[in-house]
Amino acid sequence: MKSILPYLLTICFSLFLNGEEDIREIIITGNDAMQFDVKKFQASPEEPLKLTFKNIGSLPKIAMGHNLVILKKGVDALAFGQKVLASGGSANNALPKSLLGEVVAHSKLLGPGESETILLTAPKKPGDYQYVCTFPGHFAMMRGTMEVK
Repeated sequence: MKSILPYLLTICFSLFLNGEEDIREIIITGNDAMQFDVKKFQASPEEPLKLTFKNIGSLPKIAMGHNLVILKKGVDALAFGQKVLASGGSANNALPKSLLGEVVAHSKLLGPGESETILLTAPKKPGDYQYVCTFPGHFAMMRGTMEVK
């Protein structure tokens, strides 16, 4: 029950504001050079956010798919990327379910031209929350930080 509380808060807040169009949207893209265009963004504690992630590359998903995984406070993106590989992460399973306990929110793996919007509530506790692409090997370059303050 505790893990769905942020989603319920986001939904309730959305209804209160008469729709999700009133929620601040953060747009982040990933490309074939294995780079996020946004390396850092800020959020207030418990702020509802609409996070849109877009793969603007052109290479096939099986070779250059991208996702965006926001990690819990204190989880290092490089160490998490290594855990993904050690847990059987692959081009077909870029985020093993066994690691979801270390994740605040995530997109699915996207191919060229695809995008996904996820609703999330920023964590209550201020601090830095790293985000990463967990497609095999991408974690070395595709990282960023959500700063909650």
